[in-house]
Amino acid sequence: MSQSPNTATHSPAGPDRPELRDVLQEIVDSGITGIQLRVHDERGTWAATAGAAELDRDAAPPVDGHVRIGSNTKTFTATLVLQLVAEGKVDLDAPAVDHLPEYDLDRRVTVRMLLQHTSGVFNHTGEFSEDGSMVPGIISTLAGKEWVDNRFHSHRPQDLARLSLSKPPRFEPGAGWSYSNTNYVLARLLVENVTGRPIAEVTRERILDPLGLTGTVVPGSSQDIPEPYAHAYYRYEDAGQVRTVDVSRQNPSWVDAGGDMISTTEDLHTFISALARGELLPAPLVAEMSKPHPASGFGLGLRIQQTTPDGGDTLLFHNGGHSGHAALMYSTADGSRTLTAALNYVDDAAMTLAAPFMKAQDRLVEAVFGS
Repeated sequence: MSQSPNTATHSPAGPDRPELRDVLQEIVDSGITGIQLRVHDERGTWAATAGAAELDRDAAPPVDGHVRIGSNTKTFTATLVLQLVAEGKVDLDAPAVDHLPEYDLDRRVTVRMLLQHTSGVFNHTGEFSEDGSMVPGIISTLAGKEWVDNRFHSHRPQDLARLSLSKPPRFEPGAGWSYSNTNYVLARLLVENVTGRPIAEVTRERILDPLGLTGTVVPGSSQDIPEPYAHAYYRYEDAGQVRTVDVSRQNPSWVDAGGDMISTTEDLHTFISALARGELLPAPLVAEMSKPHPASGFGLGLRIQQTTPDGGDTLLFHNGGHSGHAALMYSTADGSRTLTAALNYVDDAAMTLAAPFMKAQDRLVEAVFGS
C-alpha cells in the first residue's frame, strides 16, 4: 500500500485513529523523512506509516520494516544481565570486575552501576562536559566525510572497553549519573564471560526465540539490514558541496551492545510488553529495573516517566537513534498499552533533527497515553 510521501498508510488490524494520523503528519512536516507507528491498547492494534521510505521517492515506509534501534539495545542487554542475577550467577551489587578480570575496572563499580549509568566510566563514543565541550571518543573524532568513509570499519568490544578505561572517569563510582555506552559494552562482555557464549547466541536463546522475535537481529559487525526497511541518510559537506549518502548499510560495531541491534515495531511491542508483564524476569527484578535514579529517571536499562505531572500511568521506555534511524519503545507498567515507532531521517554531525525527534517523542506519548 504505497501512497504519497505525506500520506499515512495503515494496517487493518484495528480501528482507524485519525488523531494519530495527524501527529504522524506533523512529524513528517517537521523534517523527519518517514515514520512507522504501532499502538496496542484497549482499542486494539493500530499500525501506520507516513512520509517516505527513500528520499525523492513516493513509496511510504513499510508498516513493519526493519530499523536500527540504537539505544533500545540497552534494554535487551540489561535483561540478559538481570536474568543471570535471577539465576544467582551475578550479584547486582557486587564488583563488576569480578566477572571482568581482564579489564582494569575500579572495584567500586558494581553491576548495578553499569546498568544505571552511575559507574563514571568514560563514554567511548565521546563524553560531553557540563560546559558543552566534548572529550573525543572512538567515533566522535570522526564527523562528516570521515565518518561516512569509515562506516564499514569493525571495532572489537574489548578495544572499546579498554579505550574507555584508559581515560579518567567522569566521577567517582556511584557519585553521579552520566550516560555512557561503554557501560553496556562492559555489560555485554560480562554476559559473555558468565555464559561462555557470544552475546548473539545468548540473546537468541533467552529472548528472541522464547518471544518469537523473528524480525530482531544482533548484527555484530555485519553491515546488512534485512528487507524491508526505510532508508537512513547522513549529510555532510565536502569541498564546499553538501552531500547526502544512504547509510542504511553500515557496521554498527562502533556502538556494540550500547546500540547495535535491528528490530521492528511489532517485535519491540512484543518485547517491552512481555518484559513489563514479568515474562522475562521475576517481578522483584522488574521492580529493580523500573526504579528510577533521582537525577535521570533511568532505571536498569529502562527509563521511567509518568504520563501526567501529578502521576497518571507509569511508562517504562527506552528510545534510541543514530545515523538516520531511530526507534521508540514505550509500555505501561502492566504491559497492556504500548507505543513503538521507527523513524528514518537525514542525520548530520550537528544533529540538526534532534529537536524534531524529541518533539516527535513527546507528541506521540501525549497522543497515545495522555488521556
